[in-house]
Amino acid sequence: MSKLTKNQKSVAEKVEAGKAYTLKEASELVKEITTTKFDASLDIDVRLGVDPRKANQMVRGVVTLPHGTGKVTRVLCLCTPDQEAAAKEAGADYVGLDEYIEKIKGGWTDVDVIITMPSCMGKVGPLGRVLGPRGLMPNPKSGTVTMDVAKAVSEIKKGKIDFKVDKAGIIHTSIGKVSMTAEQIYGNAKEFISTVIKLKPTAAKGTYIKSIFISSTMSKGIKIDPKSVE
Repeated sequence: MSKLTKNQKSVAEKVEAGKAYTLKEASELVKEITTTKFDASLDIDVRLGVDPRKANQMVRGVVTLPHGTGKVTRVLCLCTPDQEAAAKEAGADYVGLDEYIEKIKGGWTDVDVIITMPSCMGKVGPLGRVLGPRGLMPNPKSGTVTMDVAKAVSEIKKGKIDFKVDKAGIIHTSIGKVSMTAEQIYGNAKEFISTVIKLKPTAAKGTYIKSIFISSTMSKGIKIDPKSVE
């Protein structure tokens, strides 16, 4: 068995095995146990008591993190010419239609979010094979297919993220960076978890929130007491 490094030993001493921390405690602790030299991402994992294979138990939603995501989100807006100026003003990094559709067909996907209009979906739809596996396909449920593309761009730039439960019944997403203050981490995490709680399907029986863990890139997961969030 390999020996623990000095940092690993220090971290192991700070996080008690099996203990469920309050969200406030976890928000401070995750900063303390992060020893990476880069600005690590903050990840949250929520295990739900749902069966995602059943349509009436699918949990999917959007949330605007009050303190942003802590990272630069590159946005491509595929829209009609009359909407281009508004999309650019709202902060879109790339704006256009046909030229970007051709670029994507050629394999270009150097963006984080794609926003489009319902009238453009006829052209965007066939790109599903390229965009789908990368999680870039615009979807009305996540607010990325909309008539008001400028508003959608602005919200994404301010920290709006979409999420959905995976096949194992877990929602996994990034809610910020470790360079944020403990208060900012707490604010983002509370907003995210509260949103997930509100989305409880009526068909879900038993315990809805089974467990919540917060961690940073390469750090140990910290268990959160769900009651400390409600």
